Amino acid sequence: MDISKDQHEASVDDVEEMVALAPAYTAEEEKAVVRKIDMIILPFLCFVFFLQYLDKQSLSYAAVFGLIDDLNLTNTQYSWCSSIFYVGQLVSEYPFIYLMSRLPLTKFVGATVIIWGAMCMCLAAPKTYSGFAAVRFLLGFSEGAVSPAFVTITSIWYRQKEHTTRTALWISMNGMAQVIGCLLMYGIGKNTALSIAPWRVLFLICGAMTLAAGVCFLVLMPSGPQDAWFLNAREKQILWQRMAQDHEGGDKTSFSIPQLKETLADPKAWLVFWFGVLVTMQSPVLTFASLVIQSIGYSQLDTMLYTAPSGAVQMALLWIGVALATLLPRQRTLVALILIIPPLIGTVFLLKLDQSAGWGMIAMSWLSSCITASMSILLSLSASNVKGNTKRAIVNTMFFIGYCAGCIGSPQLWTNRPRYTEGVITSIVTWCLLFVAVIVYRFLCMRDNRQREAKASGPGVDMGEGDNKLGESHLLTADLTDKSDESFRYAL
Repeated sequence: MDISKDQHEASVDDVEEMVALAPAYTAEEEKAVVRKIDMIILPFLCFVFFLQYLDKQSLSYAAVFGLIDDLNLTNTQYSWCSSIFYVGQLVSEYPFIYLMSRLPLTKFVGATVIIWGAMCMCLAAPKTYSGFAAVRFLLGFSEGAVSPAFVTITSIWYRQKEHTTRTALWISMNGMAQVIGCLLMYGIGKNTALSIAPWRVLFLICGAMTLAAGVCFLVLMPSGPQDAWFLNAREKQILWQRMAQDHEGGDKTSFSIPQLKETLADPKAWLVFWFGVLVTMQSPVLTFASLVIQSIGYSQLDTMLYTAPSGAVQMALLWIGVALATLLPRQRTLVALILIIPPLIGTVFLLKLDQSAGWGMIAMSWLSSCITASMSILLSLSASNVKGNTKRAIVNTMFFIGYCAGCIGSPQLWTNRPRYTEGVITSIVTWCLLFVAVIVYRFLCMRDNRQREAKASGPGVDMGEGDNKLGESHLLTADLTDKSDESFRYAL
Protein backbone atom coordinates (compact mmCIF):
# COMPACT_ATOMS: atom_id res chain seq x y z
CA MET A 1 0.00 0.00 0.00
CA ASP A 2 1.34 3.46 -0.92
CA ILE A 3 1.80 6.08 1.77
CA SER A 4 -0.10 9.26 0.88
CA LYS A 5 1.83 12.45 0.29
CA ASP A 6 0.31 14.14 3.36
CA GLN A 7 1.15 11.17 5.59
CA HIS A 8 4.70 11.05 4.26
CA GLU A 9 5.25 14.79 4.79
CA ALA A 10 3.83 14.53 8.31
CA SER A 11 6.17 11.66 9.18
CA VAL A 12 9.16 13.54 7.76
CA ASP A 13 8.27 16.62 9.81
CA ASP A 14 7.92 14.53 12.97
CA VAL A 15 11.33 12.92 12.52
CA GLU A 16 13.05 16.22 11.71
CA GLU A 17 11.52 17.86 14.78
CA MET A 18 12.47 14.93 17.01
CA VAL A 19 16.10 14.88 15.84
CA ALA A 20 16.46 18.67 15.94
CA LEU A 21 14.94 19.21 19.40
CA ALA A 22 16.06 16.08 21.29
CA PRO A 23 18.81 16.66 23.86
CA ALA A 24 22.24 15.26 23.11
CA TYR A 25 22.84 11.71 24.31
CA THR A 26 25.71 10.40 26.40
CA ALA A 27 28.07 7.56 25.47
CA GLU A 28 26.45 5.38 28.14
CA GLU A 29 22.99 5.98 26.67
CA GLU A 30 24.22 5.11 23.19
CA LYS A 31 25.85 1.90 24.42
CA ALA A 32 22.61 0.87 26.10
CA VAL A 33 20.65 1.40 22.87
CA VAL A 34 23.20 -0.51 20.77
CA ARG A 35 23.16 -3.32 23.34
CA LYS A 36 19.37 -3.61 23.01
CA ILE A 37 19.62 -3.70 19.22
CA ASP A 38 22.29 -6.41 19.47
CA MET A 39 20.07 -8.45 21.78
CA ILE A 40 16.97 -8.24 19.55
CA ILE A 41 17.92 -7.58 15.92
CA LEU A 42 21.13 -9.60 15.61
CA PRO A 43 19.69 -12.92 16.90
CA PHE A 44 16.93 -12.71 14.28
CA LEU A 45 19.45 -12.10 11.50
CA CYS A 46 21.83 -14.78 12.72
CA PHE A 47 19.26 -17.54 13.19
CA VAL A 48 17.49 -17.01 9.87
CA PHE A 49 20.83 -16.85 8.02
CA PHE A 50 21.92 -20.02 9.85
CA LEU A 51 18.80 -21.81 8.60
CA GLN A 52 19.26 -20.54 5.05
CA TYR A 53 22.76 -21.95 4.87
CA LEU A 54 21.71 -25.17 6.58
CA ASP A 55 19.11 -25.65 3.82
CA LYS A 56 21.76 -25.08 1.14
CA GLN A 57 24.30 -27.43 2.71
CA SER A 58 21.73 -30.15 3.35
CA LEU A 59 22.01 -31.20 -0.31
CA SER A 60 25.64 -32.16 0.25
CA TYR A 61 24.81 -34.22 3.34
CA ALA A 62 21.81 -35.83 1.64
CA ALA A 63 24.07 -36.93 -1.23
CA VAL A 64 26.30 -38.87 1.16
CA PHE A 65 23.27 -40.56 2.77
CA GLY A 66 21.60 -41.97 -0.30
CA LEU A 67 19.95 -39.11 -2.19
CA ILE A 68 21.89 -39.85 -5.39
CA ASP A 69 21.06 -43.56 -5.32
CA ASP A 70 17.43 -43.16 -4.21
CA LEU A 71 16.64 -40.72 -7.04
CA ASN A 72 18.99 -42.42 -9.56
CA LEU A 73 20.87 -39.19 -10.21
CA THR A 74 23.72 -38.91 -12.69
CA ASN A 75 26.70 -36.63 -11.97
CA THR A 76 25.20 -33.95 -14.22
CA GLN A 77 21.76 -34.22 -12.61
CA TYR A 78 23.26 -33.83 -9.14
CA SER A 79 25.12 -30.72 -10.32
CA TRP A 80 21.84 -29.33 -11.64
CA CYS A 81 20.17 -30.00 -8.28
CA SER A 82 22.72 -27.56 -6.88
CA SER A 83 22.44 -25.04 -9.73
CA ILE A 84 18.66 -24.96 -10.04
CA PHE A 85 18.31 -23.65 -6.48
CA TYR A 86 20.18 -20.53 -7.60
CA VAL A 87 18.18 -20.32 -10.83
CA GLY A 88 15.11 -19.92 -8.62
CA GLN A 89 16.92 -17.37 -6.47
CA LEU A 90 18.04 -15.44 -9.54
CA VAL A 91 14.51 -15.34 -10.99
CA SER A 92 13.19 -14.03 -7.66
CA GLU A 93 15.69 -11.17 -7.45
CA TYR A 94 14.00 -9.13 -10.19
CA PRO A 95 10.53 -8.83 -8.61
CA PHE A 96 12.09 -8.69 -5.13
CA ILE A 97 14.09 -5.54 -6.06
CA TYR A 98 10.77 -3.75 -6.46
CA LEU A 99 8.91 -5.39 -3.60
CA MET A 100 11.68 -4.81 -1.04
CA SER A 101 11.62 -1.07 -1.75
CA ARG A 102 7.79 -0.83 -1.74
CA LEU A 103 6.71 -3.09 1.14
CA PRO A 104 7.68 -3.08 4.83
CA LEU A 105 10.96 -4.96 4.52
CA THR A 106 10.86 -7.21 7.57
CA LYS A 107 7.24 -8.25 7.02
CA PHE A 108 8.01 -9.20 3.43
CA VAL A 109 11.10 -11.17 4.47
CA GLY A 110 9.19 -12.94 7.25
CA ALA A 111 6.54 -14.10 4.78
CA THR A 112 9.18 -15.46 2.38
CA VAL A 113 10.91 -17.32 5.24
CA ILE A 114 7.65 -19.12 6.07
CA ILE A 115 7.21 -20.13 2.42
CA TRP A 116 10.80 -21.33 2.17
CA GLY A 117 10.37 -23.47 5.30
CA ALA A 118 7.38 -25.16 3.70
CA MET A 119 9.35 -25.74 0.48
CA CYS A 120 12.24 -27.27 2.44
CA MET A 121 9.89 -29.79 4.04
CA CYS A 122 8.54 -30.63 0.58
CA LEU A 123 12.05 -31.74 -0.45
CA ALA A 124 11.45 -34.91 1.57
CA ALA A 125 8.65 -36.00 -0.80
CA PRO A 126 10.03 -36.35 -4.40
CA LYS A 127 10.97 -39.75 -5.76
CA THR A 128 12.34 -38.58 -9.13
CA TYR A 129 14.96 -36.13 -10.32
CA SER A 130 12.40 -33.87 -11.98
CA GLY A 131 10.28 -33.60 -8.84
CA PHE A 132 13.26 -32.90 -6.61
CA ALA A 133 14.65 -30.31 -9.03
CA ALA A 134 11.28 -28.52 -9.21
CA VAL A 135 11.08 -28.19 -5.42
CA ARG A 136 14.72 -27.02 -5.27
CA PHE A 137 13.82 -24.27 -7.76
CA LEU A 138 10.89 -23.14 -5.60
CA LEU A 139 13.07 -23.27 -2.49
CA GLY A 140 15.64 -21.01 -4.15
CA PHE A 141 12.91 -18.63 -5.33
CA SER A 142 11.49 -18.25 -1.82
CA GLU A 143 14.95 -17.56 -0.31
CA GLY A 144 15.81 -14.76 -2.73
CA ALA A 145 14.95 -11.87 -0.41
CA VAL A 146 16.91 -12.87 2.67
CA SER A 147 20.55 -12.01 1.95
CA PRO A 148 20.06 -8.64 0.17
CA ALA A 149 17.45 -7.66 2.77
CA PHE A 150 19.85 -8.44 5.60
CA VAL A 151 22.47 -6.08 4.16
CA THR A 152 19.80 -3.35 4.10
CA ILE A 153 18.61 -4.17 7.63
CA THR A 154 22.19 -3.95 8.91
CA SER A 155 22.59 -0.48 7.40
CA ILE A 156 19.24 0.64 8.89
CA TRP A 157 20.12 -0.28 12.49
CA TYR A 158 23.89 0.21 12.67
CA ARG A 159 26.32 2.99 11.88
CA GLN A 160 28.91 2.60 9.14
CA LYS A 161 31.74 1.81 11.57
CA GLU A 162 29.66 -1.05 13.04
CA HIS A 163 28.81 -2.78 9.78
CA THR A 164 31.86 -5.06 9.56
CA THR A 165 31.33 -6.74 12.93
CA ARG A 166 27.56 -7.10 12.62
CA THR A 167 27.68 -8.38 9.05
CA ALA A 168 30.37 -10.86 10.09
CA LEU A 169 28.17 -12.11 12.93
CA TRP A 170 25.30 -13.19 10.71
CA ILE A 171 27.53 -14.40 7.89
CA SER A 172 29.55 -16.51 10.35
CA MET A 173 26.37 -18.57 10.69
CA ASN A 174 27.47 -20.15 7.39
CA GLY A 175 30.30 -21.93 9.17
CA MET A 176 28.14 -22.67 12.19
CA ALA A 177 25.49 -24.24 9.95
CA GLN A 178 28.09 -26.49 8.35
CA VAL A 179 29.27 -27.76 11.75
CA ILE A 180 25.75 -28.24 13.15
CA GLY A 181 24.46 -29.65 9.86
CA CYS A 182 27.14 -32.35 9.75
CA LEU A 183 26.48 -33.31 13.36
CA LEU A 184 22.70 -33.29 12.76
CA MET A 185 23.11 -35.56 9.74
CA TYR A 186 25.47 -37.79 11.76
CA GLY A 187 22.83 -38.14 14.51
CA ILE A 188 20.07 -38.89 12.00
CA GLY A 189 22.30 -41.41 10.20
CA LYS A 190 23.08 -43.24 13.45
CA ASN A 191 19.36 -43.93 13.97
CA THR A 192 18.71 -47.24 12.23
CA ALA A 193 15.00 -47.34 13.19
CA LEU A 194 13.85 -44.59 10.81
CA SER A 195 10.87 -45.45 8.61
CA ILE A 196 12.09 -43.16 5.80
CA ALA A 197 15.51 -42.37 4.37
CA PRO A 198 17.79 -40.27 6.64
CA TRP A 199 18.12 -37.51 4.02
CA ARG A 200 14.33 -37.09 3.94
CA VAL A 201 14.27 -36.69 7.74
CA LEU A 202 16.95 -34.00 7.46
CA PHE A 203 14.81 -31.91 5.09
CA LEU A 204 11.74 -32.27 7.34
CA ILE A 205 13.67 -31.08 10.41
CA CYS A 206 15.29 -28.14 8.60
CA GLY A 207 11.97 -27.05 7.11
CA ALA A 208 10.11 -27.22 10.43
CA MET A 209 12.74 -25.04 12.16
CA THR A 210 12.57 -22.52 9.31
CA LEU A 211 8.78 -22.31 9.48
CA ALA A 212 8.94 -21.51 13.18
CA ALA A 213 11.68 -18.91 12.62
CA GLY A 214 9.66 -17.26 9.86
CA VAL A 215 6.61 -16.80 12.08
CA CYS A 216 8.76 -15.23 14.81
CA PHE A 217 10.48 -12.94 12.28
CA LEU A 218 7.17 -11.82 10.81
CA VAL A 219 5.59 -11.04 14.20
CA LEU A 220 8.51 -9.70 16.25
CA MET A 221 11.05 -8.13 13.88
CA PRO A 222 10.56 -4.31 13.65
CA SER A 223 10.94 -2.53 10.31
CA GLY A 224 13.01 0.31 11.73
CA PRO A 225 13.46 2.77 14.60
CA GLN A 226 9.89 4.05 14.30
CA ASP A 227 8.35 0.72 15.39
CA ALA A 228 11.15 -0.65 17.59
CA TRP A 229 8.92 -2.14 20.30
CA PHE A 230 11.90 -2.86 22.55
CA LEU A 231 12.94 0.82 22.79
CA ASN A 232 11.27 3.58 24.78
CA ALA A 233 10.68 7.08 23.40
CA ARG A 234 14.03 8.45 24.58
CA GLU A 235 15.93 5.45 23.16
CA LYS A 236 14.20 5.93 19.80
CA GLN A 237 15.35 9.55 19.78
CA ILE A 238 18.91 8.41 20.47
CA LEU A 239 18.70 5.86 17.66
CA TRP A 240 17.45 8.48 15.18
CA GLN A 241 20.18 10.89 16.27
CA ARG A 242 23.03 8.39 15.98
CA MET A 243 21.83 7.20 12.56
CA ALA A 244 21.54 10.84 11.43
CA GLN A 245 25.33 11.07 11.76
CA ASP A 246 25.55 8.66 8.82
CA HIS A 247 22.46 10.30 7.25
CA GLU A 248 20.58 7.01 7.53
CA GLY A 249 16.83 7.25 8.05
CA GLY A 250 15.59 3.68 8.08
CA ASP A 251 13.36 1.69 5.76
CA LYS A 252 11.22 3.72 3.31
CA THR A 253 8.43 2.39 1.11
CA SER A 254 9.23 4.18 -2.15
CA PHE A 255 10.89 3.36 -5.47
CA SER A 256 12.95 6.09 -7.19
CA ILE A 257 13.56 5.96 -10.95
CA PRO A 258 16.39 8.57 -10.71
CA GLN A 259 18.13 6.34 -8.16
CA LEU A 260 17.70 3.37 -10.51
CA LYS A 261 19.37 5.32 -13.34
CA GLU A 262 22.17 6.48 -11.02
CA THR A 263 22.84 2.91 -9.91
CA LEU A 264 23.07 1.56 -13.45
CA ALA A 265 25.58 4.32 -14.33
CA ASP A 266 27.72 3.78 -11.21
CA PRO A 267 30.85 1.65 -11.87
CA LYS A 268 31.14 0.82 -8.16
CA ALA A 269 27.67 -0.75 -8.27
CA TRP A 270 28.75 -2.98 -11.17
CA LEU A 271 31.89 -3.98 -9.29
CA VAL A 272 29.64 -5.09 -6.41
CA PHE A 273 27.83 -7.26 -8.97
CA TRP A 274 31.16 -8.83 -10.01
CA PHE A 275 32.06 -9.37 -6.37
CA GLY A 276 28.94 -11.53 -6.18
CA VAL A 277 29.89 -13.52 -9.28
CA LEU A 278 33.54 -14.07 -8.42
CA VAL A 279 33.24 -14.80 -4.71
CA THR A 280 30.72 -17.58 -5.35
CA MET A 281 32.35 -19.33 -8.31
CA GLN A 282 34.09 -21.24 -5.51
CA SER A 283 30.84 -22.28 -3.82
CA PRO A 284 30.81 -25.85 -5.25
CA VAL A 285 33.72 -26.60 -2.93
CA LEU A 286 31.14 -26.46 -0.14
CA THR A 287 28.59 -28.63 -1.95
CA PHE A 288 31.06 -31.22 -3.21
CA ALA A 289 33.54 -31.32 -0.28
CA SER A 290 31.66 -34.17 1.41
CA LEU A 291 31.80 -36.24 -1.80
CA VAL A 292 35.53 -35.50 -2.16
CA ILE A 293 36.14 -36.77 1.38
CA GLN A 294 33.89 -39.81 0.87
CA SER A 295 35.74 -40.67 -2.36
CA ILE A 296 38.97 -41.06 -0.38
CA GLY A 297 37.37 -44.11 1.24
CA TYR A 298 35.59 -42.96 4.39
CA SER A 299 32.18 -44.22 5.53
CA GLN A 300 29.05 -42.06 5.50
CA LEU A 301 29.27 -41.27 9.22
CA ASP A 302 33.03 -40.63 9.15
CA THR A 303 32.54 -38.32 6.14
CA MET A 304 30.16 -36.18 8.22
CA LEU A 305 32.62 -35.99 11.11
CA TYR A 306 35.54 -35.05 8.84
CA THR A 307 33.47 -32.46 6.97
CA ALA A 308 32.26 -30.68 10.12
CA PRO A 309 35.59 -28.92 10.96
CA SER A 310 35.37 -27.11 7.62
CA GLY A 311 32.74 -24.81 9.14
CA ALA A 312 34.96 -24.09 12.14
CA VAL A 313 37.87 -23.19 9.84
CA GLN A 314 35.57 -20.85 7.91
CA MET A 315 34.47 -19.12 11.11
CA ALA A 316 38.06 -18.79 12.34
CA LEU A 317 39.24 -17.12 9.14
CA LEU A 318 36.16 -14.88 9.08
CA TRP A 319 36.87 -13.58 12.59
CA ILE A 320 40.54 -13.14 11.78
CA GLY A 321 39.26 -10.87 9.02
CA VAL A 322 37.02 -9.01 11.49
CA ALA A 323 40.00 -8.52 13.82
CA LEU A 324 42.06 -7.15 10.95
CA ALA A 325 39.21 -4.84 9.93
CA THR A 326 39.02 -3.62 13.54
CA LEU A 327 42.75 -2.93 13.60
CA LEU A 328 42.57 -1.33 10.14
CA PRO A 329 39.08 0.25 10.17
CA ARG A 330 39.69 2.37 7.08
CA GLN A 331 41.35 -0.39 5.06
CA ARG A 332 38.63 -3.00 4.58
CA THR A 333 39.52 -3.56 0.93
CA LEU A 334 43.08 -4.49 1.97
CA VAL A 335 41.64 -6.92 4.52
CA ALA A 336 39.50 -8.49 1.78
CA LEU A 337 42.62 -8.96 -0.36
CA ILE A 338 44.38 -10.71 2.53
CA LEU A 339 41.40 -13.04 3.09
CA ILE A 340 41.43 -14.17 -0.55
CA ILE A 341 44.90 -15.70 -0.17
CA PRO A 342 44.21 -18.69 2.21
CA PRO A 343 41.37 -20.29 0.17
CA LEU A 344 43.35 -19.65 -3.01
CA ILE A 345 46.26 -21.61 -1.52
CA GLY A 346 43.90 -24.40 -0.43
CA THR A 347 42.40 -24.63 -3.92
CA VAL A 348 45.85 -24.83 -5.55
CA PHE A 349 46.74 -27.74 -3.24
CA LEU A 350 43.44 -29.48 -4.06
CA LEU A 351 44.58 -29.41 -7.68
CA LYS A 352 48.13 -30.56 -7.03
CA LEU A 353 47.83 -33.10 -4.19
CA ASP A 354 47.39 -36.77 -5.01
CA GLN A 355 44.12 -38.29 -3.83
CA SER A 356 46.08 -40.69 -1.66
CA ALA A 357 47.25 -37.71 0.42
CA GLY A 358 44.32 -38.42 2.77
CA TRP A 359 44.44 -35.85 5.55
CA GLY A 360 46.21 -33.43 3.24
CA MET A 361 43.20 -33.48 0.90
CA ILE A 362 40.81 -33.14 3.83
CA ALA A 363 42.67 -30.14 5.28
CA MET A 364 42.87 -28.44 1.89
CA SER A 365 39.13 -28.96 1.34
CA TRP A 366 38.58 -27.16 4.65
CA LEU A 367 40.84 -24.26 3.66
CA SER A 368 39.52 -23.91 0.11
CA SER A 369 35.93 -23.65 1.38
CA CYS A 370 36.63 -20.42 3.32
CA ILE A 371 34.72 -18.15 0.95
CA THR A 372 32.60 -16.45 3.62
CA ALA A 373 35.50 -14.50 5.16
CA SER A 374 36.09 -12.29 2.13
CA MET A 375 32.35 -12.25 1.37
CA SER A 376 31.65 -10.78 4.82
CA ILE A 377 34.03 -7.86 4.27
CA LEU A 378 32.66 -7.20 0.77
CA LEU A 379 29.07 -7.17 2.05
CA SER A 380 30.01 -4.79 4.86
CA LEU A 381 31.52 -2.45 2.25
CA SER A 382 28.27 -2.58 0.30
CA ALA A 383 26.30 -1.76 3.46
CA SER A 384 28.62 1.18 4.21
CA ASN A 385 29.10 2.64 0.74
CA VAL A 386 25.57 2.75 -0.71
CA LYS A 387 22.91 5.29 0.32
CA GLY A 388 19.38 5.84 -0.91
CA ASN A 389 16.47 3.47 -0.35
CA THR A 390 16.08 2.38 -3.97
CA LYS A 391 19.78 2.45 -4.82
CA ARG A 392 20.68 0.36 -1.81
CA ALA A 393 18.02 -2.23 -2.64
CA ILE A 394 19.24 -2.43 -6.25
CA VAL A 395 22.96 -2.66 -5.40
CA ASN A 396 22.37 -5.33 -2.75
CA THR A 397 20.27 -7.26 -5.24
CA MET A 398 22.94 -6.83 -7.94
CA PHE A 399 25.42 -8.52 -5.60
CA PHE A 400 23.08 -11.45 -5.09
CA ILE A 401 22.20 -11.66 -8.78
CA GLY A 402 25.93 -12.07 -9.36
CA TYR A 403 26.01 -14.52 -6.47
CA CYS A 404 23.26 -16.59 -8.08
CA ALA A 405 24.92 -16.45 -11.51
CA GLY A 406 28.16 -17.79 -10.05
CA CYS A 407 26.34 -20.51 -8.13
CA ILE A 408 24.37 -21.55 -11.23
CA GLY A 409 27.33 -21.83 -13.58
CA SER A 410 30.09 -23.17 -11.37
CA PRO A 411 28.52 -26.54 -10.34
CA GLN A 412 28.33 -27.50 -14.03
CA LEU A 413 32.14 -27.62 -14.00
CA TRP A 414 32.14 -30.05 -11.04
CA THR A 415 30.95 -33.22 -12.77
CA ASN A 416 34.13 -35.32 -13.15
CA ARG A 417 34.57 -37.26 -9.93
CA PRO A 418 36.57 -37.56 -7.84
CA ARG A 419 39.07 -34.75 -8.62
CA TYR A 420 36.73 -32.21 -10.29
CA THR A 421 39.74 -30.73 -12.11
CA GLU A 422 37.81 -28.23 -14.29
CA GLY A 423 35.97 -26.83 -11.27
CA VAL A 424 39.12 -26.47 -9.18
CA ILE A 425 40.95 -24.62 -12.00
CA THR A 426 37.95 -22.28 -12.39
CA SER A 427 38.08 -21.53 -8.67
CA ILE A 428 41.75 -20.57 -8.90
CA VAL A 429 41.13 -18.23 -11.83
CA THR A 430 38.13 -16.53 -10.23
CA TRP A 431 39.96 -15.95 -6.92
CA CYS A 432 42.62 -14.09 -8.92
CA LEU A 433 40.00 -12.05 -10.80
CA LEU A 434 38.31 -11.14 -7.50
CA PHE A 435 41.67 -9.88 -6.22
CA VAL A 436 41.87 -7.52 -9.20
CA ALA A 437 38.22 -6.38 -8.84
CA VAL A 438 38.75 -5.40 -5.18
CA ILE A 439 41.79 -3.32 -6.13
CA VAL A 440 39.78 -1.46 -8.79
CA TYR A 441 36.94 -0.83 -6.29
CA ARG A 442 39.41 0.61 -3.78
CA PHE A 443 40.86 2.92 -6.43
CA LEU A 444 37.41 4.26 -7.39
CA CYS A 445 36.45 4.94 -3.77
CA MET A 446 39.76 6.72 -3.11
CA ARG A 447 39.31 8.84 -6.25
CA ASP A 448 35.77 9.91 -5.31
CA ASN A 449 36.81 10.72 -1.72
CA ARG A 450 39.70 12.90 -2.97
CA GLN A 451 37.35 14.81 -5.26
CA ARG A 452 34.89 15.44 -2.42
CA GLU A 453 37.61 16.52 -0.02
CA ALA A 454 38.92 18.97 -2.62
CA LYS A 455 35.43 20.38 -3.13
CA ALA A 456 34.77 20.61 0.63
CA SER A 457 38.02 22.50 1.22
CA GLY A 458 36.82 25.28 -1.09
CA PRO A 459 34.92 28.39 0.09
CA GLY A 460 31.64 27.57 1.84
CA VAL A 461 29.16 28.72 4.43
CA ASP A 462 29.79 27.81 8.06
CA MET A 463 26.49 26.92 9.71
CA GLY A 464 25.82 27.22 13.40
CA GLU A 465 25.29 24.27 15.69
CA GLY A 466 21.50 24.45 15.53
CA ASP A 467 21.53 24.66 11.73
CA ASN A 468 23.88 21.68 11.56
CA LYS A 469 21.56 19.57 13.67
CA LEU A 470 18.55 20.56 11.59
CA GLY A 471 20.58 19.96 8.46
CA GLU A 472 21.38 16.47 9.64
CA SER A 473 17.72 15.72 10.28
CA HIS A 474 16.84 16.96 6.79
CA LEU A 475 19.50 14.72 5.25
CA LEU A 476 18.16 11.88 7.39
CA THR A 477 14.72 12.06 5.80
CA ALA A 478 15.63 13.28 2.30
CA ASP A 479 16.61 9.80 0.99
CA LEU A 480 19.82 11.08 -0.63
CA THR A 481 22.15 8.68 -2.41
CA ASP A 482 25.86 8.37 -1.72
CA LYS A 483 26.49 10.32 -4.94
CA SER A 484 24.13 13.21 -4.18
CA ASP A 485 25.19 13.58 -0.53
CA GLU A 486 28.43 15.57 -0.86
CA SER A 487 29.27 15.09 2.85
CA PHE A 488 29.33 11.30 2.42
CA ARG A 489 32.73 9.53 2.31
CA TYR A 490 33.24 6.02 0.99
CA ALA A 491 34.70 3.37 3.27
CA LEU A 492 37.89 1.85 1.92
